[in-house]
Amino acid sequence: MRILYITDYLPFPLISGDRIRVYNIIRRISRGNELSLLVLFGAPDMSESILHLREFCEQVEVINHKWPDPISCLPDLLRYFIGGKPIELRLLYSKEMADKIHELTSESNFDIVHIENSRLALYRENINPNSHSLSVLAFQNIAYDQYARISLIEKNIIAKLRARLFSWQLRSWEPSYAGKFTRCLTVSDVDRKILLARNTDLQLEVIPNGIDTKKYQFLNAEQNSLNLLFIGSMSYAPCVDGAVYFCTQVLPHVQQAIKYVDVWIVGANPAPEVIGLASDRVHVTGYIEDILPYYKQAAVSVVPLRAGGGTRLKILEAMALGRPVVSTTIGCEGLEVVDGEHLLIADAPYQFAVKTVQLLTDKVLYCHIADNARRLITRKYDWDVIAQRQLDVYSDAICN
Repeated sequence: MRILYITDYLPFPLISGDRIRVYNIIRRISRGNELSLLVLFGAPDMSESILHLREFCEQVEVINHKWPDPISCLPDLLRYFIGGKPIELRLLYSKEMADKIHELTSESNFDIVHIENSRLALYRENINPNSHSLSVLAFQNIAYDQYARISLIEKNIIAKLRARLFSWQLRSWEPSYAGKFTRCLTVSDVDRKILLARNTDLQLEVIPNGIDTKKYQFLNAEQNSLNLLFIGSMSYAPCVDGAVYFCTQVLPHVQQAIKYVDVWIVGANPAPEVIGLASDRVHVTGYIEDILPYYKQAAVSVVPLRAGGGTRLKILEAMALGRPVVSTTIGCEGLEVVDGEHLLIADAPYQFAVKTVQLLTDKVLYCHIADNARRLITRKYDWDVIAQRQLDVYSDAICN
């Protein structure tokens, strides 16, 4: 199979959930297939990343798009609005990217053109119509639902209104435009049902997020550890909100029960609100090269998210490594998990604190959750299994 994979960001290094997903899938589906990677945004020093990706990609092309000034493209933004297209997508439009897609699909006989994320979906129009390539659109989250949730937690009024407008525009456009693709992929059945509710004609398959169970081996519980770990992209609004929410509304209840509890907030580019949480008991690390030492010293992984979409790779990571998770309902949305069996779920601050304390003090419960979670990960969420499922979707599309 010949596959053109289109993404917005270089999927290496593995500094965010979307990159981790793309990297692990393309590395596996490239085995026995020819995969070309086309990327919209570059990075300041991307030579090593490209060199690494070329170890398994037939070719790697980076456009290095720059965000345009909205004022300079105001007429285009108005045209998008009048034409029913979400205006934010204009900021992601690159003529160079459009031309490159047309060039690649004219020169090479790709079986599949895979576009990652609906925000890049309009680039489908640049596939050479004579190429006979089939198109696949992958939803890492449902953007209109994601931005609706972000608007509820956003404190900056301009950002809040922008998120609401984007969500409103996407609500009808996203499910409708997805119908132009041969197949669509979601990361969970929850997301699949959201899209089908608005467009029953979509050809949708669920390809969940996963974990490398060979790389992430079960860790023994750290004796007497009282460390809590929250991992995420700390410039992303839902993660920023989650960190602030946990430290200001949940942690005080935990510390009433257990005085010497430390929280480690780990993730790249922490926002000022996150940096401001740092104290003797709250540690904000910023970007780190290797996450494993933080899991080794941690007792429990917390996922206090109140917005966002898709499924959480960090929950799968913690489960694979044997670190029990306390999560909000939104935090573990889309995963086939059972409260009390694979993790603990709590949405109110006091309830979240109580369940965190339970895991820190009840060793029987701790081991029960950790063991069940690892078994679930091995059975359903290994990247090898998931990548093969995606290849099966491609093959089915080609055959039918």
